[in-house]
Amino acid sequence: MNLDDFSDLIERPDGGVRRDAEERRERLIVPPGALGRLDELGEWLSAAQQSVPVRAVEQPRLVLFAGDHGVAELGVSGRAAGTTHELVRAALDGASPAAVLARRFSVPLRIVDAGIDCDPELLPESVVRHRVRRGSGRIDIEDALSAEEAERAVRLGMAVADEEADSGTDLVVLGDLSVGGTTAAATLIAALCGTDASVVTGRGGAGIDDLAWMRKCAAIRDALRRARPVLGDQLELLATVGGADLAAMTGFLLQSAVRRMPVILDGVVASACALVAQRAAFRAPDWWLAGQVSGEPAQSKALDRMALTPLLDHGVTVGEGAGALLALPLVQAAAALAAELPERTPVAAADEDQEEAEAEGAAGPSEDEVKVLDAT
Repeated sequence: MNLDDFSDLIERPDGGVRRDAEERRERLIVPPGALGRLDELGEWLSAAQQSVPVRAVEQPRLVLFAGDHGVAELGVSGRAAGTTHELVRAALDGASPAAVLARRFSVPLRIVDAGIDCDPELLPESVVRHRVRRGSGRIDIEDALSAEEAERAVRLGMAVADEEADSGTDLVVLGDLSVGGTTAAATLIAALCGTDASVVTGRGGAGIDDLAWMRKCAAIRDALRRARPVLGDQLELLATVGGADLAAMTGFLLQSAVRRMPVILDGVVASACALVAQRAAFRAPDWWLAGQVSGEPAQSKALDRMALTPLLDHGVTVGEGAGALLALPLVQAAAALAAELPERTPVAAADEDQEEAEAEGAAGPSEDEVKVLDAT
């Protein structure tokens, strides 16, 4: 498998449709610019859907890829190593922030076990049936995955994207459930952006103290030494310092772009996978929105590199797709406004043009006209 092949498979959202959407926006009864960024979102959705007016977002889905990371054994996370299955169970039971929001917004939740470190019997078969391996390697001293496992994980993500697109999902909210995942994500971003460990090291969704932060920074530093020699091969990079869940998310993002399925990215883990995917296919980010600012410095680096501006900044650091879910109603509102606001009638439009012309006339001659009059 060569991820660079996706570059030929992914096209940008239809530019002609977007221009048509912009022209329609000019004709709506609300003045251009009055809705701020909602105008831009509506036009982006029109281009993605190839539809003017834009269609309502009626079948969104929250997709969370789950996995444990061996680097968590170093005490770099606010949670104990190997406890991702507890996060998954809380989400399935409706007791996590993301599950509460998904229920409130009537968004179905799908959890994909790519590399959780637990007995399969602890979780439903629908969750664990795709597992690539049990946990990922400690990236500061060993590879996260073998080459074969990395390819399996990417293909898993591609298969999930195909399943969602085939089932009619029209927008995906993408997040992760992991312990140690932000360490792997920060390593990927630092490697791809050419920055040092201290620049990208954050405190994770659960929060860590200063000693844990220093351990995390050291782990990222050591992992970076292993990542830099393989920067030319995205799949090998994911195998070296990524993880099964991150590789699967990367495959999901690439195939979602192939299938023209828009995605809202959640936090630093999703952003890291998006950055890897961008290296493989430069048009892919045109299909993604950044849901929110997570507070992780690595996320800011990645989004800046991809020229993605987050929709929200509410200080939500819990992860697990919660922040991106909060952005979903904003996107749905943009679609509703673009589709349902009436256009100005031709008479009203002519009256407005006449009023503008009269206002210009009442203002007197322009500076250039005065100069001409003086000359005569």
